[in-house]
Amino acid sequence: MDLPSYSGSQVRSPAPISQRLPLIFRRLHRFNQMDFEQAIWQLGYLCLAPRRVYRNVYFHKQTKNTWARDDPAILVLIAACLFVSAIAWSFAYSYTARQALKLALFMILRDYLLTGLVVATVLWFVSNRLLIAPPSHSSPADSVVEWAYAFDVHTNAFFPFFLTLYIAQLFVLPVVLKDNWVCLFLGNTLYLAGYASLAQYTYGVYLGLNALPFLIRSELLLSPLLPLFTSYIISLLGFNVAKYVLAVYFGS
Repeated sequence: MDLPSYSGSQVRSPAPISQRLPLIFRRLHRFNQMDFEQAIWQLGYLCLAPRRVYRNVYFHKQTKNTWARDDPAILVLIAACLFVSAIAWSFAYSYTARQALKLALFMILRDYLLTGLVVATVLWFVSNRLLIAPPSHSSPADSVVEWAYAFDVHTNAFFPFFLTLYIAQLFVLPVVLKDNWVCLFLGNTLYLAGYASLAQYTYGVYLGLNALPFLIRSELLLSPLLPLFTSYIISLLGFNVAKYVLAVYFGS
């Protein structure tokens, strides 16, 4: 909570809550100012060459003095993709229109936004506490990970994850739900290997924070890959991850 600061006899009130929100959220209603072409370009390269996206971070810092993006177009596009995905999954599970709308809201608000708030907060805290390089004469004065940039990292890592589990899995749904080892291998690989989704998300988080020049030991962010791969190997002994997760997610 921000406390008011005192200067002589004057009292300066804390900034309104709306002003303390990251700029990318405050601009969500300005559709006419969003650069959707740039956002589509970024989404494409996040799947093909994610490092290229993070090269633009330096240019953004030099021109706008912030590491985080200020254009919410990519948030709108991801929300639209999740909405379309929810409709497709609703057809697969024979949902009513009301259930389909509820599923879309869950995917957007819970899977993407709420998860992003939690992940960004954890990344922001861990990065600023454990990964900041010791100060030196060559260190920039503002060597700090912005919370909004941590949310950007989640957003960038989420899209390839979305393509794997929300889109690709839908097309192979009849296969991954079958009770044989080949189908179990395919379903579990979608979740844990390749590493297609969870490990891909972890790697995306690593790329995002590794792009900041004042962070050290960012390789620690790759540490979840070992337990993920171990879990994947163990699951091939007979635990169908896809079948279990879908049953919990869709309540069937």
